[in-house]
Amino acid sequence: MRLRYWQERCVSAAISRFNQGQKHFMVLATPGSGKTVMAASVAKQLFEESKIDYVVCFAPSVAVVKSMQSTFSNLLAKPMHGQLGAIGGVYTYQYLASSKTADWSFLTTNRVLVVFDEIHHCGGGEPELANAWGREVLRSLGSQAKYILSMTGTPWRSDLAPITLANYIDPDKTIHCDYVYGIADAIKDGVCRLPEVVLIDNDKLQVNEETYGSLKSAFEHSELRYSELLADEQALRYLLTKAVHQLQAARHEQPDAAGLVVASSVHEARRIKHILQSELNQSTVMVTYREPSSQAVIENFRTSDTQWIVSVSMVSEGTDIPRLRVCAHLSLVRTELFFRQVLGRVLRLMPGIANNKAWLISFAEKSLLEFAQRLQQDIPEEIIRFEKIESPENSEPFMKGESDFNVGQHPKIHPLGESWHCYSESTQDTVANSALLFSLKGSYRQQVFSIF
Repeated sequence: MRLRYWQERCVSAAISRFNQGQKHFMVLATPGSGKTVMAASVAKQLFEESKIDYVVCFAPSVAVVKSMQSTFSNLLAKPMHGQLGAIGGVYTYQYLASSKTADWSFLTTNRVLVVFDEIHHCGGGEPELANAWGREVLRSLGSQAKYILSMTGTPWRSDLAPITLANYIDPDKTIHCDYVYGIADAIKDGVCRLPEVVLIDNDKLQVNEETYGSLKSAFEHSELRYSELLADEQALRYLLTKAVHQLQAARHEQPDAAGLVVASSVHEARRIKHILQSELNQSTVMVTYREPSSQAVIENFRTSDTQWIVSVSMVSEGTDIPRLRVCAHLSLVRTELFFRQVLGRVLRLMPGIANNKAWLISFAEKSLLEFAQRLQQDIPEEIIRFEKIESPENSEPFMKGESDFNVGQHPKIHPLGESWHCYSESTQDTVANSALLFSLKGSYRQQVFSIF
């Protein structure tokens, strides 16, 4: 297998550091760039140089475990099932933390390379202060492995705890990575797709008796909650319709292109699936943590022609579905870690076809705006543009007539203006100061709707 340039350099750097006596090598590589192939290549070279006897890998989910097992087995040309005759094994962090039968004592009698994928899931630098996964890494593996290769695409934790095994540089406690391959490098090298983040806003919202010029203002100064916006039929239909139109455009150049909806709950996932299928005529499957067959559905979706997959806590980091091009982010989780992980699901470039752009669509909530702006700063020559698209005068609103609402605990929301705004990051129409601007996207004609 021919490695990408960054993979070759990273493998060379890791082997060099190991040969110099360094035990732990930490890699930051953007999602979709090929970390697993790089890690398997490090293992292969260590085997060829007779430096190790086995390789053991750990990952955050069963889906990632299966993907790593396949990649390592193919590249090493030997099984990775962890049984007799295997050259190693791949396990979840949960198995490491909960298994009563696992025996890791063989690390002390053999030379073993331990690979930690998405190591940021393991938190804490001391066993007494670490989370369950981090504690077992420190107690069972950290001191016994011959070599350790840790990988992450998002080198921070939402709880601000230190990442297990990571080194932090004083005085500002910046994480130290031995090799860094960021999203800007991946886009420049043609390894990842160019992301466009579209955040939908409304210029005149009335919450109870007050009028606000943006969702951000309404969230900050009224009783409106983000969960209520996500639950609203009209706002949801607007966003899903835009996502469907974007996927249709992507399918002109890539006929099997697909979309992902990250839903906030099983109830919302079912509602979204119904809208996509019944109202927008889209083929759709749903996977949730409650369904035992979800992994099989994901595997089938990976190579099918189905247009959309709606997910609750399933299609997240490490899940490799390269045909995903559009993501509708409708989760209540609004951390930068999760934002980058969700975006990473649509960044994996497919060779041989035109598919160099990807889209993430959500609402213009304050945190998401900040995350998108920071992402924009990490892409060279990337600016935020606007284009004005007038709505046809006879365009029909999504809801016929006005919605009735009851006076009660929930704020009543009136979109008074004619337009929703779409904040969009793109590489076109350069703006000198990279100011965040907007474009007009559709008319609501003073439709009245309530959030419940």
